[in-house]
Amino acid sequence: MSVNNKRVVYSNYLANPIYIDILKARPDVRLDRIENASPEDVYGPLLGAAHVYQVGAARDELAPHFHVDAAFLKRTPNLLLVSSNGAGFDPVDVEACTAAGVVVVNQSGGNAHSVAEHALAMMLTLSKRIIQSDRRLRRERDVNRNDLVGNEVEHKTVGIIGLGNVGRRIAALCKGLLGMTVLAYDPYLSAEVMAERGGEKVELDELLRRADFVSISCPLNKGSRNMISTREFALMQRHAYFITTARGFIHDEDALLQALRDKRIAGAGLDVWSKEPPPPEHPLLQLDNVLASPHTAGVTIEARQNMGRIAAEQVLDVLDGKRPPRIINPEAWPRYAERFKQAFGVTPG
Repeated sequence: MSVNNKRVVYSNYLANPIYIDILKARPDVRLDRIENASPEDVYGPLLGAAHVYQVGAARDELAPHFHVDAAFLKRTPNLLLVSSNGAGFDPVDVEACTAAGVVVVNQSGGNAHSVAEHALAMMLTLSKRIIQSDRRLRRERDVNRNDLVGNEVEHKTVGIIGLGNVGRRIAALCKGLLGMTVLAYDPYLSAEVMAERGGEKVELDELLRRADFVSISCPLNKGSRNMISTREFALMQRHAYFITTARGFIHDEDALLQALRDKRIAGAGLDVWSKEPPPPEHPLLQLDNVLASPHTAGVTIEARQNMGRIAAEQVLDVLDGKRPPRIINPEAWPRYAERFKQAFGVTPG
């Protein structure tokens, strides 16, 4: 077996050190790290030789010249695989990768339990007005508890947009723990599949009109960008809460701010933002009925370890000529297979 003939480069950080442990157990794999501050004479040769690029999923944490776009791909002629640390892949131009014959994979499902629990925690915190109670107690004396009457979540209706790994787990928690009615909007799934995952398939407008809680768990793509804006917030019930643990830009922050100021909806739980982390002066952070977190829904010890393990195993599968299970751009496979054979002398299966 050749030593270090398969090259993997990762940027800044990994989900968990288990990734390094797994890859370094393989004598045919060389693993190198680059950082945002790395000079070009360091990162240039490493990226130029790389077969795999393990990239962070948070766009604002990664230097622009390490985002995977057409210019980046020109500097990485040997690149076969781009692997995102998380379920998202914001810093990756998937269309450019497909054109170059580069396969893109993510680690979808690896943090599903953590993200779903975070979404449920936001629902409970907002409905019980815990965050507002906490802030009032820290600012005022003699707080009147009758000003902070909340609502039970049990038997309410949750509308889940995107019934994938995270969405189906939210559905299971809401239905199993709290007896909630689960509506779901996902144009990529049949009614039968959605029923198996615990949700009643409805169109987006119906979901927005009926739900007491609207939870976003779909990926960011051309179809979902700005999917929830002024019109959609106007369809929601005034007592309803908007919760997102998906990606910024799926909802319009300005439209959400106006809906909250106009009391069109009761409040919001926001884990994702157009700029991450949002600055403390962000207008949405000034509202007591907004519960905020800096994209930490999937940041748990358990999820990070799971994501690191899944990422490492998937990279090794690719380097061993196997087809990975989480391909974002399967249409790249024919061109990728040709390039893989040129690099390693075998056709991937």
